[in-house]
Amino acid sequence: MRTIRNRRLLLLCAVLAATVAHAREISVQEAVAQAQQEVDGKVLSVQALNVGKRKVYRIKILTRDGQVRIVQVQAEQ
Repeated sequence: MRTIRNRRLLLLCAVLAATVAHAREISVQEAVAQAQQEVDGKVLSVQALNVGKRKVYRIKILTRDGQVRIVQVQAEQ
């Protein structure tokens, strides 16, 4: 019984470690590129914010029709 629990625990740890290993933080340039794919326009500003334990890029874009749109991109992907 103990061996089965230990194996399950090891398997869970391996899955969690693999998940963390695949996550990476994107650069500001990559975040801006993602935002511009979503909203066509001129980038006015970029802010890196911490929301809880996560980092988020807040990108302000001026659209062709004169509206300001704010796009948030998760830094960890």
